[in-house]
Amino acid sequence: MKITNSLKALKGRDRNNRLVRRKGRVYIINKQNPRFKARQG
Repeated sequence: MKITNSLKALKGRDRNNRLVRRKGRVYIINKQNPRFKARQG
């Protein structure tokens, strides 16, 4: 999982990427291709 300051650029890398808020943190999840997982922090 990548940890980055901004997820906006990573969201556009794959069309299955979803922006999700969990417990006050922002995540990108991708069921089809899990290597795109990322967390903002």
